[in-house]
Amino acid sequence: MTTRLAVTVVFAAPGVETLVALELDAGATIADAVMASGFVAGYAPELVPIAFAIFGQRAGPDTPLVDGDRVEITRPLRVDAKAARRLRAAAQKRPPVRPRAGPGGGRD
Repeated sequence: MTTRLAVTVVFAAPGVETLVALELDAGATIADAVMASGFVAGYAPELVPIAFAIFGQRAGPDTPLVDGDRVEITRPLRVDAKAARRLRAAAQKRPPVRPRAGPGGGRD
């Protein structure tokens, strides 16, 4: 009797969040799960280039799966996370804008 693995494959893109639960043979890899999920055929343009993770930890397509794994298909970041944090921090450090006094400098 062949041992079966229950795994989940997830993919998210702007406007798309898809999750597929699969049963695969023991010894299956990330590449096997992604092909079985049907995401490659359904979302091919969004999947170039892609990377993979298992529960948020990067993994290669040849990584063997274990029962209960959550395979995540990831896309490149649009903005580098460090650069985005720097920009947010710089925006918070700016001095507050003071309202200007009306004509005459606000003096009566």
